[in-house]
Amino acid sequence: MNTHSEKASDVTEPFALPFTSVYASIEAQARRHAEKVALVFEGENLTYGALLARIDNAARHLQARGIGKGEAFAAFSQNRPEQLYCYYAAAKLGALFVPVNPNLTEGELAYTISHSNAKLLLHDDIVAETARAAAPASLLVSMADLTEALPEVQIEPADVLPSDDFLIIYTSGSTGSPKAIVLSHAAQMNAPVSLARMWGVTEADTTLVALPLGYLYGLSTASAAGLQTGGTVVVLRRFHPRDVLEALISSGAGVFHGVPTMFSMMLEYCEQRDLHFDLSRMRKLICAGAPLPEELANRFALRFGKSLENYYALTECTPVFGRFDDDPTPLPEGSIGRAAPGTEVRIVRADGTECGPNEDGELHVRAAATLTRYLKNEALTEQSLSNGLFKTGDLVRCDDKGFFFITGRIKDIIIRGGANISPAEVEQALISHPGVQDAAVVGMTDRIFGEVPVAAVVRRSGSNVSQEELIAHVEGLLSDFKVPRTIVFESALPQGITGKTDKKALKLHIETLLANA
Repeated sequence: MNTHSEKASDVTEPFALPFTSVYASIEAQARRHAEKVALVFEGENLTYGALLARIDNAARHLQARGIGKGEAFAAFSQNRPEQLYCYYAAAKLGALFVPVNPNLTEGELAYTISHSNAKLLLHDDIVAETARAAAPASLLVSMADLTEALPEVQIEPADVLPSDDFLIIYTSGSTGSPKAIVLSHAAQMNAPVSLARMWGVTEADTTLVALPLGYLYGLSTASAAGLQTGGTVVVLRRFHPRDVLEALISSGAGVFHGVPTMFSMMLEYCEQRDLHFDLSRMRKLICAGAPLPEELANRFALRFGKSLENYYALTECTPVFGRFDDDPTPLPEGSIGRAAPGTEVRIVRADGTECGPNEDGELHVRAAATLTRYLKNEALTEQSLSNGLFKTGDLVRCDDKGFFFITGRIKDIIIRGGANISPAEVEQALISHPGVQDAAVVGMTDRIFGEVPVAAVVRRSGSNVSQEELIAHVEGLLSDFKVPRTIVFESALPQGITGKTDKKALKLHIETLLANA
């Protein structure tokens, strides 16, 4: 760890890969733990030996349908074990796996299939109608077909290098066409190692997964990391606060990953019904995907007897910052943690020079798992990388003890009369009011100041907090120029398919409201 005395940067040691492919990594666990339960889904327990057999059977199905080295295929469904079979079967065949979120529309799905050159679209019954509308019948395969046992013809693992392409992950595409992020075998072997070291994850851990397996957070960070560490992974078909809370108790899980919206819904579900679930024995409740409001974290800990652990990563770079399991040092208030194992971090000014301690700048990072490129977008790839580090667009600072703080998003910054306002900072102030459940701040055009902050607020159940009260509350916490003078109240904030607030949709909604006022 650097001393951070001169520059706000960090470099941790890279990993020496023990395997050449993701399939080899899961095969090694299956050989070590053949009789141990690896995967649990809706009452069915699969041992590591049985899991490997299902993976190999899926590989035979895919190979019979023409999937081989370098060929892409997609999986489109609610959470189910077949998605994980496909993940590892693709690794065995040297193919490219394209996980797809089940909430995609027909048009979004059609774009994904076409852009990725997917040769097959595996789907479940729930999304079958959308699949049929988006892709030709020749590409469609029911996921249930993968469970049919084929003759156990031996398929030798493809000759792949750690640097070979493995995953194509599509972002939510809140602006323009979705970006397709290509990740290698090395990335998907390194990430579990880094995550395990940071969080102390071992083969003794059981991880509950309710995040969509159509995204990297659920597929890799939660599920694959648990399996490639030799632990047990319990998969829920979808997220519902009651189902998750009950499963955390019944499964004996010690690790759970979620986005702030999920934890907020769990909290609200219990508060409205005066329900109590003792989660104090949980080892890790990990929160990522969006900023974690301090007020939500405090209420959650008070209600459930367990603190949420903030974590920062991007689809392009995983993991980046978090709290180390073996570090007893308390996190400074507002800190996201330290740099994850296998990570190189630079914080730079607009002119490209490195920031000093406690100075805000753009985060450039190379993580244990870093994108190889954006598929079919060389210009964006070149624009997004600097000396092998990914330019995140996030504003970060690092203190002199190596703790990092996420302070904003460059493209989200609101410039009011020449002064910069971080929406995240204003949102935190709003959510700290006891009558506020959720809040989002966007910049709106203003004749005098050029741009001003406007807030959308979701009240907590039973709250009647007014605009005037909230403005007064924020005035007590922030500089006057940061205070939103217009607040609209909503029953819910618009969300993209990843569960994050869709600020583009929110801004259009507020523009319509204000125009009709």
